[in-house]
Amino acid sequence: MESARVLIFVDEANVVSSVRALGRKLEWIKLRDHLTKADRGRRLIEMVVYAGLPPPMAEWKSEREKKHKFLHWLRSNGFLVVAKDGSPGDGRHYKANVDVLMAIDAVELSVEMRPDVVVLVTGDADFAHLALQLRRRGIRVEVASTAATLGSGLKGAANEVVDLVPLLETFEPMGSSDL
Repeated sequence: MESARVLIFVDEANVVSSVRALGRKLEWIKLRDHLTKADRGRRLIEMVVYAGLPPPMAEWKSEREKKHKFLHWLRSNGFLVVAKDGSPGDGRHYKANVDVLMAIDAVELSVEMRPDVVVLVTGDADFAHLALQLRRRGIRVEVASTAATLGSGLKGAANEVVDLVPLLETFEPMGSSDL
Protein backbone atom coordinates (compact mmCIF):
# COMPACT_ATOMS: atom_id res chain seq x y z
CA MET A 1 0.00 0.00 0.00
CA GLU A 2 1.21 3.50 -0.85
CA SER A 3 2.04 5.68 2.14
CA ALA A 4 -0.57 8.22 3.26
CA ARG A 5 0.38 11.81 2.47
CA VAL A 6 -0.04 14.10 5.50
CA LEU A 7 -0.53 17.86 5.59
CA ILE A 8 -0.40 19.51 9.04
CA PHE A 9 -1.77 22.95 9.98
CA VAL A 10 -0.84 24.41 13.37
CA ASP A 11 -2.60 27.18 15.27
CA GLU A 12 0.59 28.20 17.10
CA ALA A 13 -1.06 30.28 19.84
CA ASN A 14 -3.48 27.44 20.65
CA VAL A 15 -0.82 24.72 20.91
CA VAL A 16 1.57 26.97 22.87
CA SER A 17 -1.10 27.76 25.45
CA SER A 18 -1.92 24.03 25.75
CA VAL A 19 1.69 23.06 26.39
CA ARG A 20 2.20 25.93 28.85
CA ALA A 21 -0.89 24.83 30.78
CA LEU A 22 0.95 21.54 31.36
CA GLY A 23 4.14 23.36 32.42
CA ARG A 24 6.17 22.07 29.48
CA LYS A 25 8.35 23.46 26.70
CA LEU A 26 7.04 22.82 23.20
CA GLU A 27 9.35 20.49 21.30
CA TRP A 28 8.40 21.19 17.68
CA ILE A 29 10.40 18.41 16.01
CA LYS A 30 8.89 15.77 18.32
CA LEU A 31 5.42 17.20 17.68
CA ARG A 32 5.93 17.02 13.90
CA ASP A 33 7.26 13.45 14.07
CA HIS A 34 4.43 12.34 16.36
CA LEU A 35 1.72 13.77 14.10
CA THR A 36 3.27 12.50 10.88
CA LYS A 37 3.33 8.92 12.24
CA ALA A 38 6.02 7.85 9.76
CA ASP A 39 6.29 4.57 11.67
CA ARG A 40 2.79 3.80 10.36
CA GLY A 41 3.82 4.43 6.76
CA ARG A 42 2.74 8.07 6.58
CA ARG A 43 4.70 10.76 4.76
CA LEU A 44 4.70 14.47 5.61
CA ILE A 45 4.00 16.82 2.72
CA GLU A 46 4.23 20.01 4.79
CA MET A 47 3.70 21.33 8.31
CA VAL A 48 2.40 24.89 8.23
CA VAL A 49 2.60 26.95 11.43
CA TYR A 50 0.34 30.02 11.76
CA ALA A 51 1.75 32.57 14.17
CA GLY A 52 0.71 36.02 15.28
CA LEU A 53 3.45 38.61 15.72
CA PRO A 54 3.52 41.33 18.36
CA PRO A 55 2.49 44.68 16.86
CA PRO A 56 5.22 46.59 14.96
CA MET A 57 5.40 49.24 17.68
CA ALA A 58 8.25 50.40 19.93
CA GLU A 59 6.75 48.95 23.13
CA TRP A 60 6.59 45.49 21.50
CA LYS A 61 10.10 45.58 20.01
CA SER A 62 11.79 43.00 22.27
CA GLU A 63 8.87 40.52 22.11
CA ARG A 64 8.70 40.97 18.34
CA GLU A 65 12.45 40.30 17.94
CA LYS A 66 12.15 37.20 20.13
CA LYS A 67 9.21 35.94 18.06
CA HIS A 68 11.11 36.58 14.80
CA LYS A 69 14.04 34.49 16.11
CA PHE A 70 11.65 31.68 17.00
CA LEU A 71 10.00 31.80 13.56
CA HIS A 72 13.45 31.78 11.93
CA TRP A 73 14.26 28.64 13.95
CA LEU A 74 11.02 27.01 12.71
CA ARG A 75 11.82 27.88 9.08
CA SER A 76 15.40 26.62 9.50
CA ASN A 77 14.00 23.29 10.67
CA GLY A 78 11.73 22.76 7.68
CA PHE A 79 8.46 24.24 8.90
CA LEU A 80 6.45 26.48 6.60
CA VAL A 81 5.59 29.59 8.63
CA VAL A 82 2.75 32.02 7.99
CA ALA A 83 3.01 35.08 10.26
CA LYS A 84 0.61 37.96 10.73
CA ASP A 85 1.18 41.26 12.51
CA GLY A 86 -0.95 41.66 15.59
CA SER A 87 -2.67 44.74 16.90
CA PRO A 88 -2.45 46.01 20.47
CA GLY A 89 -4.98 44.63 22.93
CA ASP A 90 -5.37 45.40 26.58
CA GLY A 91 -2.17 45.97 28.55
CA ARG A 92 0.39 43.20 27.93
CA HIS A 93 -1.63 41.35 25.29
CA TYR A 94 -2.02 41.67 21.55
CA LYS A 95 -4.44 40.14 19.06
CA ALA A 96 -3.29 38.48 15.85
CA ASN A 97 -6.08 36.27 14.62
CA VAL A 98 -4.63 33.81 12.11
CA ASP A 99 -7.70 31.54 11.98
CA VAL A 100 -8.99 32.86 8.65
CA LEU A 101 -5.54 32.51 7.04
CA MET A 102 -5.25 28.96 8.31
CA ALA A 103 -8.73 27.97 7.09
CA ILE A 104 -8.29 29.43 3.60
CA ASP A 105 -4.83 27.90 3.21
CA ALA A 106 -6.03 24.51 4.47
CA VAL A 107 -8.68 24.34 1.74
CA GLU A 108 -6.43 25.74 -1.03
CA LEU A 109 -3.37 23.65 -0.18
CA SER A 110 -5.50 20.53 0.23
CA VAL A 111 -6.91 21.00 -3.26
CA GLU A 112 -3.42 21.62 -4.71
CA MET A 113 -1.38 19.05 -2.75
CA ARG A 114 -4.02 16.31 -2.49
CA PRO A 115 -3.15 14.94 0.97
CA ASP A 116 -4.75 11.76 2.27
CA VAL A 117 -4.76 13.17 5.81
CA VAL A 118 -4.98 16.72 7.15
CA VAL A 119 -4.04 17.24 10.79
CA LEU A 120 -5.42 20.39 12.44
CA VAL A 121 -3.35 21.19 15.52
CA THR A 122 -5.85 23.26 17.46
CA GLY A 123 -8.75 22.86 19.83
CA ASP A 124 -10.57 25.91 18.48
CA ALA A 125 -14.15 24.94 17.63
CA ASP A 126 -14.15 27.66 14.94
CA PHE A 127 -12.31 25.12 12.76
CA ALA A 128 -15.21 22.61 12.81
CA HIS A 129 -16.58 23.86 9.48
CA LEU A 130 -13.11 23.58 7.93
CA ALA A 131 -12.87 19.96 9.10
CA LEU A 132 -16.23 19.19 7.50
CA GLN A 133 -15.23 20.90 4.24
CA LEU A 134 -12.06 18.82 4.03
CA ARG A 135 -13.92 15.59 4.81
CA ARG A 136 -16.43 16.35 2.05
CA ARG A 137 -13.45 16.41 -0.31
CA GLY A 138 -12.52 12.87 0.75
CA ILE A 139 -9.69 13.91 3.06
CA ARG A 140 -9.28 12.24 6.45
CA VAL A 141 -9.20 14.94 9.16
CA GLU A 142 -7.40 14.45 12.46
CA VAL A 143 -7.54 17.07 15.18
CA ALA A 144 -4.59 17.17 17.57
CA SER A 145 -5.36 18.92 20.84
CA THR A 146 -5.67 18.49 24.57
CA ALA A 147 -9.04 17.56 26.03
CA ALA A 148 -9.01 20.80 28.04
CA THR A 149 -8.84 22.98 24.91
CA LEU A 150 -10.87 20.86 22.46
CA GLY A 151 -14.15 22.45 21.40
CA SER A 152 -16.98 19.92 21.10
CA GLY A 153 -17.95 21.09 17.61
CA LEU A 154 -14.45 20.40 16.34
CA LYS A 155 -14.32 17.01 18.04
CA GLY A 156 -17.50 15.95 16.25
CA ALA A 157 -16.32 17.24 12.86
CA ALA A 158 -13.04 15.26 12.77
CA ASN A 159 -12.48 11.64 11.77
CA GLU A 160 -10.16 11.22 14.75
CA VAL A 161 -8.95 13.21 17.72
CA VAL A 162 -5.31 12.86 18.73
CA ASP A 163 -4.91 13.60 22.44
CA LEU A 164 -1.65 15.54 22.76
CA VAL A 165 -1.37 15.24 26.55
CA PRO A 166 0.65 11.97 26.60
CA LEU A 167 3.14 13.45 24.11
CA LEU A 168 3.33 16.87 25.79
CA GLU A 169 4.04 15.25 29.14
CA THR A 170 7.23 13.78 27.66
CA PHE A 171 8.50 17.28 26.82
CA GLU A 172 11.01 19.09 29.02
CA PRO A 173 9.44 20.90 32.00
CA MET A 174 9.40 24.69 31.85
CA GLY A 175 11.81 26.47 34.12
CA SER A 176 10.95 29.71 35.87
CA SER A 177 12.80 31.62 33.11
CA ASP A 178 10.40 30.17 30.48
CA LEU A 179 7.25 31.73 31.90
